[in-house]
Amino acid sequence: MRIVMLSWEYPPKNIGGLSNHVYNLCRSLTLIGNEVHVITCEDGTAPVEENDKGVFVHRITPYRIETEDFTKWVMQLNFSMIEECIRIIRKLGKIDIIHAHDWLSAYAAKAMKWSFNVPMVSTIHATEQGRNNGIRTDMQQYISSTEWLLSYESWKIIACSNYMKNQIVSTFNVSEEKVWVIPNGVNAKAYDFDFNLSSFRRQYALDDEKIIFFIGRHVFEKGIQLLIDAAPQIISRYEKAKFVIAGQGPMTEELKAKTKEMGLRNKIQFVGYMDDYDKNRLYKVANVAVFPSLYEPFGIVALEAMAAGCPVVVSDTGGLGEIVQHKYTGMKMLNGLVQSLTDNVVELLKDDELSSYVISNAQRLVEDKFTWGEIAKLTVKMYEMTKKEAEDTDWDVDKRIFQEKKTTEDEDKQI
Repeated sequence: MRIVMLSWEYPPKNIGGLSNHVYNLCRSLTLIGNEVHVITCEDGTAPVEENDKGVFVHRITPYRIETEDFTKWVMQLNFSMIEECIRIIRKLGKIDIIHAHDWLSAYAAKAMKWSFNVPMVSTIHATEQGRNNGIRTDMQQYISSTEWLLSYESWKIIACSNYMKNQIVSTFNVSEEKVWVIPNGVNAKAYDFDFNLSSFRRQYALDDEKIIFFIGRHVFEKGIQLLIDAAPQIISRYEKAKFVIAGQGPMTEELKAKTKEMGLRNKIQFVGYMDDYDKNRLYKVANVAVFPSLYEPFGIVALEAMAAGCPVVVSDTGGLGEIVQHKYTGMKMLNGLVQSLTDNVVELLKDDELSSYVISNAQRLVEDKFTWGEIAKLTVKMYEMTKKEAEDTDWDVDKRIFQEKKTTEDEDKQI
């Protein structure tokens, strides 16, 4: 199949987990015989056109209209996405599937769907309502409404977990049959290092210290504040604990100041942004990886740690709770509770037998269910079903039905 993938980020542009997800999915789809074109936003000196290991990458520039309004910038990005998609179709002919990722590419995906009668699917990685535990501002309402539009226009929707599927069904009032649960994947080969990691480890901890590792955005929903609050208790119960905090965000300076106030600057090391290579090496040398998120649709970082052989402590919430089975593939803390986080971390630090047990089970789980090759096969199966269902569709009639439905709904509201 020829697939056009719309994503606002793709390596080297990397704001969250979306970039790596799209990269790995596209690469795996290509390896099993599909032609994939990614339309994404420009980033620094990255090539405008690139054949990235078989994936055709088209980096576009949003309309250069000065604005401080992020939603207007997103719209300008989508105008440029539409133009590039038209150029691809003019050059190559028919495309089989349009695959949009999150609300930031919803407008372009909808426009191309109806302009060229191409079935459209989407992956909704998170919802605005879930991220903010409700809708409180005009901006949040705007984004949530755009997510509704994306879900409505999509032939099929991919959710990364049952938790996310339930959230999409209830929030956007779509049928359960429309939503496929296809998890994120992980590349286990990324953790095969053929050299001694001891010197790398010594950059962060002494040989007799055990490393507790966190990586992620420093925002409230990721629960990093819980780990900092738990640090004094963990250290009091396991003196040789050392914390390595990677990533950055709006809470970084506040957390650094709190660490200083607690007198723990020699025990808690903030290392800032960490690239994938160093992140993967830290997973290999860390003794525990902690992901205490308050909201987490899936939790790819936990899966990465498990693949690398690092035992995890995660919140029993969202997708994290589905991946980890307590004391079998990892440890689950009660969501939001510092004491529960402390108890689980300390148990892993003190019990080497338990640590080895969960590592073995977690790696076996990753190999069985979460490789990108398996994820790509499931995605193609969904594409094929979508394409087959769309073959006999009268697109003009379909659009008329949609317009009549909206008119009826508007009349009902007036009554």
